[in-house]
Amino acid sequence: MTLIAFGINHKTAPIELREKIAFSPDAIVQALASLRQETGATESVILSTCNRTEIYAQLDDKQIHTISTWLANFHGVQPKELQDNSYLYTDQQAANHIMRVACGLDSMMLGEPQILGQVKQAFSDAKNSGVIKGDFERLFQHTFSVAKRVRTETDIGANAVSVAYASVQLAKHIFSSLEQSRVLLIGAGETIELVAKHLYEQNVKSLTVANRTLARAQAIADPLNATVLTLAQIPQHLKDADIVISSTASQLPILGKGLVQSALKERKHKPMFLVDLAVPRDIEAEVGELDDAYLYTVDDLQQIVEKNLANRQDAAAVADEMVAQQVQQFMRWQQSQISIDVLKGFRDQSESQRDTLVSKALNQLADGKEAEQVIIELANKLTNSLIHAPTKALKNAASEQNSQQLELLIDALDLKKSDN
Repeated sequence: MTLIAFGINHKTAPIELREKIAFSPDAIVQALASLRQETGATESVILSTCNRTEIYAQLDDKQIHTISTWLANFHGVQPKELQDNSYLYTDQQAANHIMRVACGLDSMMLGEPQILGQVKQAFSDAKNSGVIKGDFERLFQHTFSVAKRVRTETDIGANAVSVAYASVQLAKHIFSSLEQSRVLLIGAGETIELVAKHLYEQNVKSLTVANRTLARAQAIADPLNATVLTLAQIPQHLKDADIVISSTASQLPILGKGLVQSALKERKHKPMFLVDLAVPRDIEAEVGELDDAYLYTVDDLQQIVEKNLANRQDAAAVADEMVAQQVQQFMRWQQSQISIDVLKGFRDQSESQRDTLVSKALNQLADGKEAEQVIIELANKLTNSLIHAPTKALKNAASEQNSQQLELLIDALDLKKSDN
């Protein structure tokens, strides 16, 4: 059997194709059953996220090519379209890929933490569906073990690598706790939506979204229990904000120096942290001259992000070494299991030959045949039976002048003469 990892991801396929072959949670059980029936996979896991769909399976060598066809047929896409945008890893490379994915080393955002939970869920779904056996149980134990080590022993996820996340992390450095901070977000685009989610994860209780269009602001605010404002209402409420993060498409500044100065005066000069993620700027540069205003621009944050990304790259190199070590451990375990199976098969075969000949000998004795003759015949037949395969292997190695194989056989059969 061969371990395979087959799929597509954000690096190999456009979003249109990724959408087509994504699996909904409700479809996983049916898909796993179909995969086993159509391809003969003895074990399998299906991982499906917004950035990747991958099939991990144990397959007969002759059935490896069926995975691509099965996935294309299951989702009704052209097999060639899938083949042109996919990748296939086998055995050691497959194990290495699976572990790198779980560690966030193959993610769009290097080191992103969500993928480990998604891999764990995919494994749990497969286990509950009855398609997990010994090899995959051990493979994913190794996978989760190395992912945990990477998280705890490296800085792969310690530093912000998006301006949205960096702005929230910077706020945490200025305010000891964000839970009690009052936050005003200006704009309702993708960046502000991401900032809002990061703030919500930090348990911010007071969150307000201001936008030119209230409906769009409401769409971001509702899931996060936030309030909404129009841009025209900002001057009345700016004094209440400890943190202001802005990202709009406005061609003119939203917050001027005078407006912020007035707000600080009403706050009795309690500090205000402002982040301007917009280009052109939403906040006048002169705001940074005010004593109690801490203003950061997208360029300031980009420098932080680039430095942190470099740190993550260094951590990723260490993580890759950890993965390589874990893969080797799994491969050694798997090889030991193969050895056990071979030894068991050899022992079973030998015992079967013995039992057959013993049964025949007992029947001869029962028929009155002389005991000595029966024993000699039994010994000869048993010897011939047991040495047949090794003799054939020795002859083949010698005739083919395969000295390496011949040496292995001589060593295995303990045929080397003693010096004494």
